[in-house]
Amino acid sequence: MKLNRRNFLRNLSLGTGALTIGLPAFAKEKTNSENFSPNSKNGKQRFNMCGYAAPKLETVRIGIIGLGMRGSDAVNRLSYIDGVEITALCDKYADRVTNAQKTLEKMGRSKAKEFSGNEGWKALCESNEVDLVYSPTPWHLHTPIAVYAMQNDKHVAVEVPASKTIDECWQLVETSEQTKKHCMMLENCCYDFFELLTLNMTRQGLFGELVHAEGAYIHDLSKDWLFNKNAYADMWRLKENIGVNGNLYPTHGLGPIAQCLNINRGDKFDHLVSMQTADFSLNNLANEIAAKDDFFKEFTNQSFRGNMNTTLIKTEKEKTILLQHDVSTARPYSRIHLLSGTKGAAQKWPGPERIAFGHSWIKKIELDELYKKYSPPIVAHIGEIAKEVGGHGGMDFIMDWRLIDCLRNGLPLDQDVYDAASWSCITPLSQKSVATKSRSIDIPDFTRGSWEKNKPTDLTLNGGATTRVRKYSTKKADN
Repeated sequence: MKLNRRNFLRNLSLGTGALTIGLPAFAKEKTNSENFSPNSKNGKQRFNMCGYAAPKLETVRIGIIGLGMRGSDAVNRLSYIDGVEITALCDKYADRVTNAQKTLEKMGRSKAKEFSGNEGWKALCESNEVDLVYSPTPWHLHTPIAVYAMQNDKHVAVEVPASKTIDECWQLVETSEQTKKHCMMLENCCYDFFELLTLNMTRQGLFGELVHAEGAYIHDLSKDWLFNKNAYADMWRLKENIGVNGNLYPTHGLGPIAQCLNINRGDKFDHLVSMQTADFSLNNLANEIAAKDDFFKEFTNQSFRGNMNTTLIKTEKEKTILLQHDVSTARPYSRIHLLSGTKGAAQKWPGPERIAFGHSWIKKIELDELYKKYSPPIVAHIGEIAKEVGGHGGMDFIMDWRLIDCLRNGLPLDQDVYDAASWSCITPLSQKSVATKSRSIDIPDFTRGSWEKNKPTDLTLNGGATTRVRKYSTKKADN
């Protein structure tokens, strides 16, 4: 199904004011759109994508849009997977496409069709040689690319967060339901080893009834990433931190604990409140760096986001979640990943990883035994290979392999469009709460009632695990 570009851009205009400049568009957001279902509990679900198994694809032909840091790594990882053909490559900058072609050549892969420039992504989405669009692009392009890809009969895997506004969340949901195309957000932290362990332990009842969970993205990006002109193209990541206050990057901490709480599959988010500190460092850093480098003068005296955002979420079943976001103070990295239940608890940061079934954390030897007994089958099947291939310790490769194996075997994906929408919507809703003195904000039910009957994600490999990994060493790929 081809989509007229003029109509597409007209339909996309609501809620995507950041399309061309990459700056926050929360002020332009509308809660309703004439083209997409309203944010209403009374809306009818067009088709339930939770548990949906699309027709099998013996070979998954992939088009990758965005070949910067995340995209170039994805080209390398996906090249290891049998049953994959990277048929198209796209980036705004043509030299990045050229570099990605060199990676394919080193991996013994065929040359891909090339797309570049500001409009190249649209042509890639229209290509008849692509089954899956893989989109590690700047945030403001995530929803436009995902929607256009699905409307051109492509499955889509989009980096986090999947959307920036509530209207965009509904666009993803409506389009996926209408086209019956998968829209998976690439939340790699759901595939980290401790997160997988604690998810399965939760399913087995070892923590009892979960009552509270915590997640975070605490990662000082300020000097090495936000103010690094060789990091994010056109300084887009720094620009995202201007003019808004809220949790801009919730899904790394939220995704794994949402799966443990069976969000959208037995429970749902109900409402949130959010609070933010002032900015005590970014503006000062901008002025300091600009005094030495004129390139940064446009970023002086800007209204940068406050350092720490704290958001509290309550679920329909009256469980609570604490989320934090801080990318600009001198703190060690943390996603927290805390689960608290009636029979036990788990916590990953600050390290070491810990589990308790009473007042004290168990010993490491006991934790090692839990890893052996309760790590889900995907870890035994692909975990060691994933560590060798790499990507945040292997979780990136586990995610990629699982996505491809599900598409090749006609299995439901571990993350669906409702997860993409509900995890991503925390950004605009937290912004709204912060702007209104931490007022309570209702969270939409993107499943429109189906959360009550949707089944939890299958942790087995039943019906799959047929996808092999090519025998290329990481050393060969790097030569």
